[in-house]
Amino acid sequence: MSRIASTFAALKAQNKTGLVTFITAGDPGPELTVPLMHALVAGGADVLELGVPFSDPMAEGPVIQRACERALKFNVGLQDVFGFVREFRKTNATTPVVLMGYANPIERIGQDNFIRCAKEAGADGAIVVDYPPEECAAFAEAMRANGLDLIFLLAPTSTTERVRQVAQYGGGFSYYVSLKGVTGAGSIDTADVARRVNAIREHVKLPIGVGFGIRDGATARAVAEVADAVVIGSRIIQELESVPKEQAVDAVRNFTSGIRSALDA
Repeated sequence: MSRIASTFAALKAQNKTGLVTFITAGDPGPELTVPLMHALVAGGADVLELGVPFSDPMAEGPVIQRACERALKFNVGLQDVFGFVREFRKTNATTPVVLMGYANPIERIGQDNFIRCAKEAGADGAIVVDYPPEECAAFAEAMRANGLDLIFLLAPTSTTERVRQVAQYGGGFSYYVSLKGVTGAGSIDTADVARRVNAIREHVKLPIGVGFGIRDGATARAVAEVADAVVIGSRIIQELESVPKEQAVDAVRNFTSGIRSALDA
């Protein structure tokens, strides 16, 4: 059983909703990435998404776009991201780490090399926004053979056929994008989320995380009524933008702790 599967099994046994948190590797500075990862865990995160900086992050709103731009100014790339995961694993062997990004950096080093490096670093899976399931069956199988989960996005516009493909090739959990748009945009219609998540569950047996638009404890708690996990990214980046670097770790830990408390209330 993968670290992600074990984590969700433990959450289910405790009747708890998972908290999946996102930061961009290298933002606001490379020296802060690993301390921020630990701060997220200390605040109550169950799964970490570590964004791979990319120049054209098509699914991201302006907040995470800015984070990518800041990280790229430090020349943070995929190999640096593997290094951050290795460093994190020296003192945390249990919290799942999912690499989130785009196909270009993976294609540049090669899929087999990516899988090897991710496994050796201690990553647990990947979300590749522009790898549709119908085009990456071999990649998904190679990931699975190496103990890594390939996690797919589902959207309000996803067809039943796409949902079935995700059920066939996906691992770890499925990520339901609650909004038609980019990260950090708009507000969530929780009733609509409930309807769509229930429809997805007819085909997908993996845990379902819901993200895009979750900004506070109240929204997280509402989504937790229907999801196995809530995913928060842009709001955490905004916390980082609002404080000096020396306060970043405390700010992220405190914010995460507030969301965790709301989920557990």
